[in-house]
Amino acid sequence: MSENTQMTAITIPSFGPADVLRLDTVPIPVPAAGQVAIDVAYAGANFAEVLYRQGVVDVPLPFVPGIEVSGRIRALGPGVEGLSVGQPVAALTIVDSGGYAEVVTTAAELVVPLDDYGLGLELAAALPSNSTTAFLVLDRVARIEPGESVLVHAAAGGVGSQLGQAARLLGAGRTVGTVGRPDKIAAAKAFGYDEVILRDDVADAGAFDVVVDMVGGASRRTSLDRLAPMGRLVVMGNASGADDVGISANELWFTNKTVSGFNLAAFAAANPAAAGAGLRRAVEAAARGQLEVRTETLSLHDAADAHRRIESGTTTGKLLLRVNA
Repeated sequence: MSENTQMTAITIPSFGPADVLRLDTVPIPVPAAGQVAIDVAYAGANFAEVLYRQGVVDVPLPFVPGIEVSGRIRALGPGVEGLSVGQPVAALTIVDSGGYAEVVTTAAELVVPLDDYGLGLELAAALPSNSTTAFLVLDRVARIEPGESVLVHAAAGGVGSQLGQAARLLGAGRTVGTVGRPDKIAAAKAFGYDEVILRDDVADAGAFDVVVDMVGGASRRTSLDRLAPMGRLVVMGNASGADDVGISANELWFTNKTVSGFNLAAFAAANPAAAGAGLRRAVEAAARGQLEVRTETLSLHDAADAHRRIESGTTTGKLLLRVNA
């Protein structure tokens, strides 16, 4: 820490390209009732934080991004039980953000102690957003049944790399991933998909009970076309930046198809206990060796570079920022 009441953080002082990110000194947050403060070891770098920086999500400026962290509990807010200062933890900080900093606060329900799992803090930082999302999307939103087929777009990315594995753990039959470029096929296959195809070839992939689309644009329409009767399309992103795609309610009625949406920030704010349970499920699966998570770690000072790489679509697996490892 630079002094008792101040800490180092990455801030978004104005909306714009990655270059606007600034290493700054800001006040150390104090946990409110029901919250904990965490000394951050690692913070995940995610597309959500790119959207904050671009101004797609309206946040107050200056803003400290960072939707997930690992570290050790620094302080407990009033009313918090079952946690203790010094415990190693993984945490979702997505409701109020703030993870790109030396200290962050979040609801105690969104914090999972690591004492009993034997997970290192580096791996633990990669689980709260993507792995938690994968389980929540497939189980609570898509309501996957044993033996069902699953199609996942952007299968080599952070959440895509986890969705195929979570589908298998939840009993899926056939799992197929799509990628935007041939050089990503091998990376996606390494995450356990039965098949990995180019997104442009998805029309020939057959029908699926569940399709998860984070890409948007043209893939939104082709995703709906790939649904089998009683199939469910889960929309959880628009990485393409394309205009929204209209879906006819009458078409859903006539074809027995369902379209749902999932936003982890909104879900965690409304259902912190359920989001925390999803994180615990992800931590347990990783501790048992059931989730392959590939990470690359940069310095907190390199947050802008991490954002550029995420925006370029060249990343596979998970980027982390080292804060106080």
